[in-house]
Amino acid sequence: MPAEKKKFSPRAVLKVYGQRFRRHWQVASFGAFGLIIASALSIVTPLYYKQLLDLIATNNTVHDPAPLLVILLAIFGINFVGNIFRCTAQFAVAWLEARGMNELSQLGFANLLTHSYSFFINNFAGSLVRKVNRLSRSFEDVLDRIFYTLLSLIVSVIGITIVLFIRNVWLGAIFLGWALLFTAFQCVLAYYKMGYSIRAAEKDSESTGALSDALGNETAIKLFTGKAYEQSRFKIVADELSELRTRSWRFDEYINITQGLLAIVIEFGLMYAGVLLWQKGIITVGDFVLIQVYIINAIGQLWNFGNALRRVYESLADASEMVEILNQPQEIVDYLGAGVLVVPDGVIEFHNVDFNFKGTHSVLENFVLTIAAKEKVALVGPSGAGKTTVTKLLLRLHDIDGGEILIDGQNIAEVTQESLRDQIALVPQDPALFHRTLMENIRYGRRDATDEEVIEAAKKAHCYEFISKYPLGFGTFVGERGVKLSGGERQRVAIARAILRNAPILVLDEATSSLDSESEALIQDALAKLMEGKTVIAIAHRLSTIMKMDRIIVMEGGKVVLSGTHDELLSQGSNLYKKLWEIQAGGFIDADE
Repeated sequence: MPAEKKKFSPRAVLKVYGQRFRRHWQVASFGAFGLIIASALSIVTPLYYKQLLDLIATNNTVHDPAPLLVILLAIFGINFVGNIFRCTAQFAVAWLEARGMNELSQLGFANLLTHSYSFFINNFAGSLVRKVNRLSRSFEDVLDRIFYTLLSLIVSVIGITIVLFIRNVWLGAIFLGWALLFTAFQCVLAYYKMGYSIRAAEKDSESTGALSDALGNETAIKLFTGKAYEQSRFKIVADELSELRTRSWRFDEYINITQGLLAIVIEFGLMYAGVLLWQKGIITVGDFVLIQVYIINAIGQLWNFGNALRRVYESLADASEMVEILNQPQEIVDYLGAGVLVVPDGVIEFHNVDFNFKGTHSVLENFVLTIAAKEKVALVGPSGAGKTTVTKLLLRLHDIDGGEILIDGQNIAEVTQESLRDQIALVPQDPALFHRTLMENIRYGRRDATDEEVIEAAKKAHCYEFISKYPLGFGTFVGERGVKLSGGERQRVAIARAILRNAPILVLDEATSSLDSESEALIQDALAKLMEGKTVIAIAHRLSTIMKMDRIIVMEGGKVVLSGTHDELLSQGSNLYKKLWEIQAGGFIDADE
C-alpha cells in the first residue's frame, strides 16, 4: 500500500527560509529599513505636486516664481534621497539572497548525502538535483516579493490611507475599504490557486525523473529500439504537466479580469467623491492630481501584490518537496555518543542477525557467522541467498532488525558511520566513477594521497597500462559514471582505489567479473597482494576465483548451509557447493595447472 502523501505546508518552507533571516538579521533589517523609507518618501512626493498645482491654479506665480522653484527643489531632494535609500537597500537584499541561496544549496546537498542507501535507490538523481535547485531559487523569488512588493505595498497603503483621511474622512474610508477588499480577494484566490501550483511542481519533478531515467539508459533504448515507446511514455507526463500549467495560467487570467474591474470601481468611486467634495469647496484642484496619483500607485501595487502572492505560493510549492526531504527522518543515523571504530585485528562477527527488506520479505534470519582476524572468506550461493546483503549490513547501508554485528568486539551500530567505513575498502561489481580525472577517481580511496602514491596504486592494479595510452594520461576525464572506460577498466580503477585506501577489512563483490581472461590474470596478482594482512570477504559466482580462499561459506535462503575449504566442500559428497561447481567446472582450468 503506498505511503500517504504529506500535505503541503507553507509554514514548513517559511521556517527553513526564516532561519536564513535570523542568521543575517542585520542585513535583512538594513534592507527593509531602506525600502520602507524609500516607499514612504514616494507617498510624500505627490503632496508637493498638489501644492505646485494649487499655486499655479491661483495665478500667484506670474510675478514671483520662487515658491514654484522651492517646491520643485523639494521634489528633487525627496526623490534623490529616496533613490539613495532604495539603491542601498537593493544591495543589501541582493547580498542576502545570494548568501541565502548558497547556504540553502549546501544545506540541501549535505542533507541528501546523509540519507540512506535505500533513499537513493527509491529516488531519481535528476529529480533530487531539481529539488535542491528549486529550494534555492524559490528563496530568491520569495525574498523579492517580500521586500519589493509586500513591504512596499504595506507602507504605501498605510501612507495613502493616512493622507486621504487627513484630506477628508470619506476619501480615506473609501480607499481603505477598497484596499482591504482587493487584498482579501487576492489572498483567497492565491490560496485556491496553490493547489494547481503544488500539482504542477510534483508533475514537473516526475517529468524530470522520467527524462533522467530515459537519458541514463539511452544505450538500452537504442539496443531495444525503444525510442518510440520512451517518447510515448514521456509524452503522457509532459501532456499532464502542460494541462496543469494551462489551468493555472487560465486561472491567472480570470483573476486579472476581476482585478481590472475592481480597479475601475475604485478610480470611479474616488474621483466621483472628489467631485462632490470639490463642489462643496472642501478639496482643491491639486487634490484631484493627488488622488489620481495615489490611485495609479495603489492599483499598480495591489495588482503586483496579487501576482506576487500567487508567485510566492508557487515558489513555496516548488520548495516544499525539498523541505519535506529536509524534515524526513534519516533511516541510518549515528547513535548519540557513538564512538570511533578501532580495528587492530579485523575479527568480524554476525550474532543472530535478522534483516527484513522494507518489511516486505525476510532476507536474513538468525544469521550467524564469525570471520577470524586476517581470514580470507568467500560467500557463494545462488542468487537471492543474501550474500550481498551481508556486506551491505557490514557497511551499515541498512540497519538490522535483530541481533548484532561486531568488529573486534565493537558493535557497528554504536560507532560512527564514517569511522566504520574508513576501516573497510569495497571493490563493487559495477563500480561507478565520478566525471572527473582518473587521478581524482583513484585518489578518492585516500584523498590526502600524493600523485606518486596514486600512480603506484594504479600500477599495482594494472591501470597504468591503459592510462598511459591516453594523451592526457591521469588527467583524462572518464565521463559520467565512468562511461568512457570499459567495464574491466572501471573495475581496475576501483581496485586501485582499494589498494590506496589500505583498510584492514576488504570486501570484494565480484571484483573480477568484468575482466577478460588476460586482465583477470593480471589482476589476481594485484588482489593477492591487496589481501595480504587483511580480513577479506569476497562474493563470487565464478567459483574458480575463490578456490584458494581460507574458507568458503555457502549460503542459501539467508542462512549458512556449508563451510569449509574448496577441497573439503567437494569431498563431502553431494551438496549445494558441489552442484554449483559441477555446473561451472566445464569452463574452468584446473587450479593446479
